[in-house]
This record gives sequence, C-alpha cells and structure tokens, in this order.
Amino acid sequence: MVDINKIMRDGKCMLLAYDQGLEHGPTDFNDENVDPNYILEIAEKTQVYTGIVFQEGIAEKYYPSASSGQVPPLILKLNGKTGFHKGEEPLSLQLTSVDQAVRLGAVGVGYTIYVGSEHEQQMMVEFRRICDEAHQKDLIVIAWMYPRGKHVEGKENSKDVLAYAARISLELGADFTKIAYSGDPESFSWVVKNAGASKVLVQGGAKKDEAELLDEVKDFMQVEATGLAVGRNIWQASDPISISLKLAKIIFNT
Repeated sequence: MVDINKIMRDGKCMLLAYDQGLEHGPTDFNDENVDPNYILEIAEKTQVYTGIVFQEGIAEKYYPSASSGQVPPLILKLNGKTGFHKGEEPLSLQLTSVDQAVRLGAVGVGYTIYVGSEHEQQMMVEFRRICDEAHQKDLIVIAWMYPRGKHVEGKENSKDVLAYAARISLELGADFTKIAYSGDPESFSWVVKNAGASKVLVQGGAKKDEAELLDEVKDFMQVEATGLAVGRNIWQASDPISISLKLAKIIFNT
C-alpha cells in the first residue's frame, strides 16, 4: 500500500498548484507570480502546504531537493494540454513518465481525466496504466476529475455528474480525487461518499473573493472532504501568506 500520509497532516491535505502556465498560458500571471520561485517562496514562508504541484519543466529547473525540509513534497503533473483548443472535445495525454517523477524526487503524480469528453476512454486507459506504474514505485496518484465535453455540457458542477466523476476516480484506483465543489454541503456529501477510500480534494478554481473562498472551504470540510488543491486563489492574491494561513486554520482545524 502506498503511504498517502506523505502529503497529509493530521489526516488532511492542502496542495499548492502551479500547473496553470501550461493549461492557461501567461494570462494567469503578473510580473511577480510568473516566476516559479515566487510560488516556492510562498510555500517556504507559510509551511502549511502538504504538497506542491508542478509540470516537469518547472520541477526540473526550480524544485529543490525535498530533503531540505523547506518546501512541500513534489507532485508531478504527468499530462496537460494548452488553452488554444476551446470548443473542442478535451483531450489531455501523458507528457512525462512515472520514472521521471521518481528521478525528480516526487512523492506523487497527477493526471487529468475529462469526464464526459468524447476522448474520456483514451484518458482512462492511460491513467489506469499510470496508476499501476506509480503504485509499483510507491508514488501517490491524484486524479484531476474534470467533467467537460458535450455529454456533460451545462451539468459540469451538478451533484450527479460530480458524484459519477468521483466514483470513476475510485474505480480507476486514484488515491486522491481532485474535483470541483458542487456548491453546497448536502450535495457534496454525496460526491464524497462516491469517492469512497479515494480522498477528496476540492479544486480552488478561478480567483474569487477571499470571504467566498473561506466560506466555501468551511462548507466542504464539514462533509469529510480531505482538503484543498489551490493555485490562483493563493498566488494571484494581494497577500498570499495571509490567505494561506487562514485556509490552513480551517483545513487543519488549528
């Protein structure tokens, strides 16, 4: 069994995600947060994140040795796509290997599946193979479960679609399921139940008002979510240290 506690503290998890440069392009960045060192600095100063998510190039060029104890454990994102193909059925395929994740010192890997896309089967097959490889090497596996495509259009954040996506993640063997919040604790409790033993991490999503974000996190932590995977709501914030500490207080109940 893989030790999922490598990216948990007191049974909870808080990941700092910085894979948006590939997925969205420079539109998410300003002169400060375009530098990956800025994200590492946030992690080092706050000491609240249990993992940090990078694509291979960022990890290779910026991530220091995890043995330093100053930065969170590395989770390497294995697939990705650009933002140029809007309106098409989404497909995101593997860009780097499980072996490379090991070489870079990662404790886990991440992979996006676009549930409801015409191409979902292709991504599920690839993810299932990655799960086997990663678990053989004692790496944690996180599934980014994003409902997208014509079969779920307009229902991406609905209770039933998100619960189905969470169940697929469990069935495919993911240790953690990263998924959108359905909007209220009652409906999200059904999503969490469908994820079973796969720990649920709610995605931070696009930048939102701080009070809205904190209220949302309070809501989903009531229904046994394991934590949060957050990016833009931290490193686009005017005070990323402050919001990190506020979120950690809720998630870790400190």
